[in-house]
Amino acid sequence: MNKAELVNVIAEKAGMTKVDAKKALEAFMDASAEALQKGDRISLVGFGTFSTTKHPARKGRNPQTGKEIMIAEKTVVKFKAGAELVKSL
Repeated sequence: MNKAELVNVIAEKAGMTKVDAKKALEAFMDASAEALQKGDRISLVGFGTFSTTKHPARKGRNPQTGKEIMIAEKTVVKFKAGAELVKSL
């Protein structure tokens, strides 16, 4: 499902216009991104939890040349599905 399809489903299920559904979805995405950038967790009971974790710098190999390279530290987003979501699958 892409963003446009999700907007259509939200609009239909919530009984709102597609424009309002798109605004609501974008507001959720913006608020979520800001919270994750601050290092906060986003917990949606029954759905799941979004959080961030840091992957430390490490050594890797260039697969084409075989040379050792340093892979920089980075922060990644994790999602852990909630129990209700898991049961519904």
